Amino acid sequence: MATLLVKNATVLVTMDNHQREIASGGLFIRDGFIEQVGATNELPTTADEILDLNGHIILPGLVNTHHHFYQTLTRAVPAAQDANLFNWLKTLYPIWAGLQPDDIYTSTQTALAELAFSGCTTASDHLYLFPNGSKLDDQIAAALEIGVRLHASRGSMSLSEKDGGLPPDSVVDTEEAILADSQRLIERYHDAKAGSMTQIVLAPCSPFSVTSELMKQSAILAREYGVQLHTHLAETEDEEQFCLDMFGHRPVDYMGEVGWLDGDVWFAHSVYVNEKEINTYAKHNCGVAHCPSSNMRLASGIAPIKEMLAAGVDVGIGVDGSASNDGSHLLGEARQAMLLARVKEGITGYSLSSDNRTLMTARDALHLATRGGAAVLGRNDIGSLEVGKCADFFAIKLNTLDYAGALHDPVAATIFAQPVKSAYTVVNGKFVIKEGQLVNVNEKKLVEKHNIAAKRLLENK
Repeated sequence: MATLLVKNATVLVTMDNHQREIASGGLFIRDGFIEQVGATNELPTTADEILDLNGHIILPGLVNTHHHFYQTLTRAVPAAQDANLFNWLKTLYPIWAGLQPDDIYTSTQTALAELAFSGCTTASDHLYLFPNGSKLDDQIAAALEIGVRLHASRGSMSLSEKDGGLPPDSVVDTEEAILADSQRLIERYHDAKAGSMTQIVLAPCSPFSVTSELMKQSAILAREYGVQLHTHLAETEDEEQFCLDMFGHRPVDYMGEVGWLDGDVWFAHSVYVNEKEINTYAKHNCGVAHCPSSNMRLASGIAPIKEMLAAGVDVGIGVDGSASNDGSHLLGEARQAMLLARVKEGITGYSLSSDNRTLMTARDALHLATRGGAAVLGRNDIGSLEVGKCADFFAIKLNTLDYAGALHDPVAATIFAQPVKSAYTVVNGKFVIKEGQLVNVNEKKLVEKHNIAAKRLLENK
């Protein structure tokens, strides 16, 4: 039985129900699970491995609730730099049609490595196109090598331009093939046990890229096997108008028509939802992945996150696709969520002379990125540092230029200060980042391989 003792952290943030912040804190870990949490002098003194984190802050591993790993290959594409969502997609679909199976593998490792450096230990990815023999299996294999927990979404697109959808024929598939592959993947890979490294999610891409029948059949299949459902929803005003024209409903009401309002569902974005629709989310226990940078990058708008939280909706944070964020720094995204929430407060009439307790705090943002994300993904074994939970955490070095003058409150500094890289990221009690270096993959070789693939995609479009 493998044991790991982590000790002497300047502060250990539990994010448990008591919101403990333990000075000179540490963890005792056995076989990937936390056995003890507390001050260092309360913990055992011996273990198979001992990690002294004096001068560091320890935080629960962050949970990324929405991403598109393959998009790391198309960051900052010139023709898509200044487009809104629909035009951005139309520009990039023909490029993505050139993806090969090895591109899925390489981009997955690039995205997960970047996420791990940002403190992420669990990530949900939404892969919704499978050209040239690409499979979700390619992504799962890549993630297992990196060592970050993966919720792999079997996305899909079946409604092409000729049928009234947005994507071209080159990136859609038949609904029979989509459902058959979805079942295959669940039966082969889905692990519902505590501490699982791989779970499968069924995720038709969006209302403008799949049919109503595929939405309905995906929900039936997911509930037969007990897996979650995910899709983009209410991201832009264009989507809202599309749903009204195509289905006669606003996006959230359309979800009700296809059986997608339930506790096993979470939606990405939800920028254009009104009070009634937010209450519908709360009533049916639907979760939301908040993607602030992407919403700003594509000029989509500001999601009403404070209103959702007030209504009791589970909200997590997603970095979203790396072609609409151009980065995968989840701690940075938590910072962005806090800052954007404050901008929205200002837009809606916040006064500097009034009580500022309505503003989102740094600790609120950390909660979204940890326990909020865990709740959205339907997991009660991650998101906080507690006895019996997974040994997923990351550590940031505090005595650095980045935090100079900010150590009056090191917890808040992790959000208020510019985001930095993790010195240590541990998943399931195993190092993914150690002393600021990737453990399981050669970073230099990965970057070289990734850049070759990215260049080929753009040259061959």
